[in-house]
Amino acid sequence: NASSETSKEEIPSVSFFTLYRFSSKRDKLYIFLAIISSIACGCMTPLNTLLFSSLLQSMVDYGISVVINNPQPDIFLSDVRDFAINNSVVGAIVVLLSYIATVLMNISAYNQVYRVRQEYLKAALNQDFEYFDTHQTGDFASKMTDDVVKLEDGIGEKLATFVFYQASFLSSIIMALTKGWKLALLCLISFPVTLSLVGIAALISSRLSKKEAVASGKAGAIAEEVLSAIRTVYAFSGQKKEIERYERYLNEARGINIKKGLFNGIAMGTLFFCIFCAYALSFWFGYRLMVEEPETYDVDTMIAVLFGVLMGSANFGISSTLMDVFGVARGAGAQIFHLIDNVPLINPLLNRGIVPNSVEGKIELKNVVFHYPSRPDVPVLKGVNLSVQKGQSVALVGHSGCGKSTIIQLLSRYYDVIDGSVQIDGNDVRQLSVRWLRAQIGLVGQEPVLFNTTVRENIRYGREDATNEEIEKVAKQANAHEFIMKLPSGYDTLVGERGASLSGGQKQRIAIARALVRNPKILLLDEATSALDTSSEAKVQKALDKAQEGRTTIIVAHRLTTIRNVDKIYVFKKGNVVECGDHNELMEKKGHYYDMVMLQASPDINENENVQKLDRTTSVVSEKDEDEHFETVVQESNETTQEDLNISFLEVIKLNLPEWKSITAGSVCSLVSGFAMPLLALILGDFIGVLSNPDESWVQNEIRKYSLIFVGIGVFSGITNFIMVFMYGIAGEHLTARLRKLLFEKMLHQEVGFFDDKNNSTGALCARLSGEAAAVQGATGQRIGTVLQAIGTFSFALGVSLYYEWRLGLVALAFVPFIAAVLYKQGRMVTAESFGTAKTMEKSSKIAVEAVANVRTVASLGREQTFLKDYATQLLPALVIAKQTSHWRGIVFGLSRGLFNFIYAATLFYGSNLMVYQGIGYDVVLKSAQTLLMGSSSAAQAFAFAPNFQKGIKAAGRAIVILGRQSKIVDPIEPAVKNFEGTGEASIQNVQFKYPTRPLIPVLKNCNLEIENGKTIALVGSSGCGKSTIIQLLERYYDPDEGIVAQNGIPLPKLLLSDVRQPIGFVQQEPILFDRSIGENIAYGDNSRQPSIDEIIEAAKQANIHNFVISLPMGYDTNIGSKGTQLSGGQKQRVAIARALIRRPKMLLLDEATSALDTESEKVVQEALDQAKAGRTCVMIAHRLSTVRDADVICVLNNGSVAESGTHSELVQLKGLYYNLNKRGYA
Repeated sequence: NASSETSKEEIPSVSFFTLYRFSSKRDKLYIFLAIISSIACGCMTPLNTLLFSSLLQSMVDYGISVVINNPQPDIFLSDVRDFAINNSVVGAIVVLLSYIATVLMNISAYNQVYRVRQEYLKAALNQDFEYFDTHQTGDFASKMTDDVVKLEDGIGEKLATFVFYQASFLSSIIMALTKGWKLALLCLISFPVTLSLVGIAALISSRLSKKEAVASGKAGAIAEEVLSAIRTVYAFSGQKKEIERYERYLNEARGINIKKGLFNGIAMGTLFFCIFCAYALSFWFGYRLMVEEPETYDVDTMIAVLFGVLMGSANFGISSTLMDVFGVARGAGAQIFHLIDNVPLINPLLNRGIVPNSVEGKIELKNVVFHYPSRPDVPVLKGVNLSVQKGQSVALVGHSGCGKSTIIQLLSRYYDVIDGSVQIDGNDVRQLSVRWLRAQIGLVGQEPVLFNTTVRENIRYGREDATNEEIEKVAKQANAHEFIMKLPSGYDTLVGERGASLSGGQKQRIAIARALVRNPKILLLDEATSALDTSSEAKVQKALDKAQEGRTTIIVAHRLTTIRNVDKIYVFKKGNVVECGDHNELMEKKGHYYDMVMLQASPDINENENVQKLDRTTSVVSEKDEDEHFETVVQESNETTQEDLNISFLEVIKLNLPEWKSITAGSVCSLVSGFAMPLLALILGDFIGVLSNPDESWVQNEIRKYSLIFVGIGVFSGITNFIMVFMYGIAGEHLTARLRKLLFEKMLHQEVGFFDDKNNSTGALCARLSGEAAAVQGATGQRIGTVLQAIGTFSFALGVSLYYEWRLGLVALAFVPFIAAVLYKQGRMVTAESFGTAKTMEKSSKIAVEAVANVRTVASLGREQTFLKDYATQLLPALVIAKQTSHWRGIVFGLSRGLFNFIYAATLFYGSNLMVYQGIGYDVVLKSAQTLLMGSSSAAQAFAFAPNFQKGIKAAGRAIVILGRQSKIVDPIEPAVKNFEGTGEASIQNVQFKYPTRPLIPVLKNCNLEIENGKTIALVGSSGCGKSTIIQLLERYYDPDEGIVAQNGIPLPKLLLSDVRQPIGFVQQEPILFDRSIGENIAYGDNSRQPSIDEIIEAAKQANIHNFVISLPMGYDTNIGSKGTQLSGGQKQRVAIARALIRRPKMLLLDEATSALDTESEKVVQEALDQAKAGRTCVMIAHRLSTVRDADVICVLNNGSVAESGTHSELVQLKGLYYNLNKRGYA
């Protein structure tokens, strides 16, 4: 791990401009034009403000002229007409420039990303294997998709947007300072205050987030521990204990989060308060300046300055949210370019080196010294010499780790030797062209990798120009043609990811065909049959024997039977060749090879008699299996699709019912807090309306009144925002914690079969516990608040504007749907990462990920180019779609900036006509138009930024599915016996059983077993014959499909689960201990009460572990780490025995309790078990027959039922299955 950590730190950071290194000249031109357009577009903002403020000035002038009975409608109307025209022109320019900037920026970004993706895959496939040894390929997939998307995000339209906001901020502030610097400076005061406030809040909340993550992490760890050890928890009825433990940490996390909500609420509240106070101050001070310095300050200046600063700081605020994106893009870019710039030593793409005309296939290794780059301290080969003549077959044997496979990797030049040389036909492989070299070699590995395409294409990967006839010919050679023809679509059957729908033997034969289609001169077989069962092995072996004819072959083998007839055998030990010769020579030497053969042969000779008997059946069964394999795969995927059930939003709210008080408070406040924006517009109208009054002292009083009203609105807005954030926070946290607890509780009541399903693996369930609950909180709480706020804003604004002047209100209202649509769409586009291309990306990234995950196979086949080509063709459609959508995005962005200009032009033009012809006061016009426009824009933005409810609703649906799932194994409604106490007697009658996850494979067939009180019963048989299944049925982890499992004559389903499990003490093969102290682990054995320390010690003494525990510094309070990692196997096993004994069980179940131990520990544990068995019923499973000789009854299971039973001596005389097992057990 050390090496991967260092590699992470060394990635040099890159500057922002480096991110554009893959841009072509054209892209650079586009970027330049886009930035110029953005700057120009930003400078339109102050122009807008100036136009608006001059219009207000003419309105006030007109108002004054009416008051002094000297109305001048002509001047006024021409002013308004100019305003309408100019404003529309500015609007059109803004739309056009925004469109240009967005489109050009995006197109250049897409072009670059298209290049980057290809370069990245090319670089990845071209790295030395050294690189893959020291880096995980697993995170390649995420880099390929996430990092590139982050990069794309940072170099595209966001840059243009950022430039626009900054230009607009700077130009607005400059305009404000030139128009009236005193007022501008005053307005700017609030700016640093709000910034520092936000900063402090963020700091506090990040501190709390860290704390909360720790608490949640602990809760998650408990869930993980419990779910992965579910059988142990059930065996000792520890559900309640675990739920309490889980809940404790959940509540801690909840408390911290609520605190966080409080701080966030305070910050939000103060922020709003400050903003409104700043407005109040500016208005009041602005009027003072108008009185004191009328030559510079009039209505025009005041509004221009005020709005200039307002718009400027708002834009600055928005642009700061984009800063983050650029930082992320730089980080992602550093990761991507680091790989692209890493130039490998062995470089297949450059393809330098000699290309000989023909190849003989003579191989020679001279004094080769080698160690893997990832483990430089472990020498693998220490001066090896080998030579293989043309057409010879040579086998390399030796224990694992002695360097056999390494030689194969050196021949293909996956690595370069440290010292010495590898030569083919007298040429050093380092001098040869890598591509040519790999093309001469056919490699069949231990686990063949197939790609997710058809069988035909998989074989064709061996050689691109292979015809269909050639493919069928090699398939026949590889003994694969027949089974391929039986597949659903023959050669055109898709093999699934990594060949998932084929069996091992089938994959191996396709891999052999793929190697043969290259018609290689050199064939390398790396344990090509080791992973197969006997019948497949025979077929594959036949295929390999055929393949070796006339080729130089090097075989690495573990099973020595497979290499008896090769020309030469090299025996390796610790990186050196210790013997060489053919089979007979080496057998005569009686050296290493002889020992290895003898070791492997002895059980084998006996097995052969057995195999003869079973031979017909095995081959038939495996044939059938190979062809049925297809259907089982399909069957599994069906269950997952019905998961997502669609539920209504109301049901999600129902989950939150217990918190109705805080939710109601939050909702009312959010509704009301929406009123602030339209109120602001109202007061603004009134305020400007006052200015036309010539009486100065009256105006001064009015202004003071409005300023105070402003402060009032600030207080109101602050408080409602605080309550909203805080209350929703509380409700959300309670909901999350409660949902987690309910889900966890529900999971702990499911039957064991539920956990066998791969959709319910520990990881998946833990993810659901943490993810679903949080996502549901996302659909409730804060999000509802945002929507309510928007509704409040809009309805209030609509009411006000219609109340003041319904005609104008209706004109403005006509534009509302349009505003709403554009702003909503724009908000959506900002939040959506990249759009429309996700599906095509998925397809192409699958290709890339598959290629990189199996990079060794790709390299040995020399198919890097093929994958790159495929990848590029898959990417193209995405590029085309993206370029098309960028035009649409450009239009929407442009409209979102320029639309208001047109609307203001229309409404104010109409309003002015009303003023002149209907004699309506201009304050009324302003109020009516302003409230509705400000209201609708803020509402639309709120809607856009309330991201997916969908996600939360789906998550809630999934949670409700789990909460509604009934366990298949439950307590009876009315138990047959109250307070049942088992005596240790049990029986299994006519039981048929299949595991629910493998419905096609019967495990027990008509199985009968009597377990008498006080007797020891041993179950033996080959693996997979149903021994452990019997124990699981006795614990009632599963119910049999047919037949009865009973205790004391009462069928288990009629008893309470806890009563069934109470008389049983269970010791597993690999005992699972919990992350608690030794004492607590032992006490866990009896969760129905609190065992005293004396009882714990007593149990420990019986289990032979008391002395060891006392020798520990903390004694029984020693914590044993998660999964018991601090203890050795034997110690864990004895703790588990003590845990089983503290229940004072009537029946002990021992599932191979000593098989995983070394001899020393086994002796100690065996003694402990013998003590424990005294006076109890005991059911034991053993592979080592020595441990069961003294059992009262030995039952031999075969094919799912009891085939023989009796004592050791009776069964040995029978000379049946037990006799054979026995011979093997001692061989």
